[in-house]
Amino acid sequence: MQLRPVSVAGTVVLSLLLLISCTTTQAHNITRILAKHPELSTFNHYLTLTHLAAEINGKTTITVCAVENAAMNELLAKKPSIYTIKNILSLHVLLDYFGAKKLHQITNGTALAATMFQATGTAPGSSGFVNITDLKGGKVGFGAEDNDGILSSSFVKSVEEIPYNISVIQISKVLPSNVAEAPTPGPSQLNLTGIMSAHGCKVFAETLLASDAEKTYEDNLDGGLTVFCPEDEVFKAFLPKYKNLTAARKTALLEYHGVPVYQSLSTLKSNNGVMNTLATDGANKFDFTVQNDGEVVTLRTKITTAKITGTLLDEQPVAIFTIDKVLLPRELFKAEAPTSAPAPAPEEAADAPAAPKKKKKKAAPAPEDDDTDAPADSPDDSADVTADDDNGAVRFDGVRYVRAGLALLCVILLL
Repeated sequence: MQLRPVSVAGTVVLSLLLLISCTTTQAHNITRILAKHPELSTFNHYLTLTHLAAEINGKTTITVCAVENAAMNELLAKKPSIYTIKNILSLHVLLDYFGAKKLHQITNGTALAATMFQATGTAPGSSGFVNITDLKGGKVGFGAEDNDGILSSSFVKSVEEIPYNISVIQISKVLPSNVAEAPTPGPSQLNLTGIMSAHGCKVFAETLLASDAEKTYEDNLDGGLTVFCPEDEVFKAFLPKYKNLTAARKTALLEYHGVPVYQSLSTLKSNNGVMNTLATDGANKFDFTVQNDGEVVTLRTKITTAKITGTLLDEQPVAIFTIDKVLLPRELFKAEAPTSAPAPAPEEAADAPAAPKKKKKKAAPAPEDDDTDAPADSPDDSADVTADDDNGAVRFDGVRYVRAGLALLCVILLL
């Protein structure tokens, strides 16, 4: 078989395919990087145990300040909880790129770097920042900003650098910080509704407190829980519909906003797909689909699509996010849609185009019952679903056209 030379068009196609492939793969893996260095194995182990590794892998520009096993053992000797350890290690993850060269060429000789601990929102003031200073004799000092400006640690070496994606460096000691080292309550001690009420989800929190669903949330704290909390104005507007639900349906709706697994924001961005909820029970699916477009994460049911608008808490094993819409499960609202059907019907009958249709139905009495039942079953429901499906169709067709185009180009290449 004689191989044909690859055309210019073919070369372009192959290049595009390689580019697409490269952009869909993960840029770095902190666990694999540190696995090459046994002296950093304890630090690596706790990055995985606290789920910080997954969050680091989800960042595009980051610096990890690792410490050797002896330094980690000094920290562990104090017997901090796993939640406190996560705060301390979060302080060692800088939200900027600092390679060895940049460390020795810091503008004005000093820089204040934000950390992953600061990004959690649990570090007050400047306590989540790290001071980096270029010192005499080629040394670079590091110090937690809440440690009275003391540069307690220093740069040892560069472990691995992928400019300007991730820089892994080794520093001499764990950065001391009174805020990061403060005892962190375990999940069972968390006041879920208190956190929600204090950060713009008071209406949802009070509704949860008044229902049986609160116990379901509490029972899942230790094993892992992710809550999607509708903002106050959103849930307040929904309350009239909520009050019309039966007690069982109220509980199901509230449980539908919780997931029995801890999902950080970075995990939600990287693991799109169907997700079960606290309301899921065998054949009663009560699930929704997680999708992301860059940094924007949406939760898509058959009725609504809500967007994550903020993070109230993201600490293993509990995460609480605010959303801009109430999640409406198909299992509940498909049956309730007919209650609002009579409202649009008279308006449609008053329209000129609709009048002739009704006259035709009167001329044939037998099928008239069937016609009147059909719209009563699903007008509101079908309108919602159609809008939802149309959006899905647009996305699907876009992907289909891209695939078809690539397939056509490949055929041209083979010819």
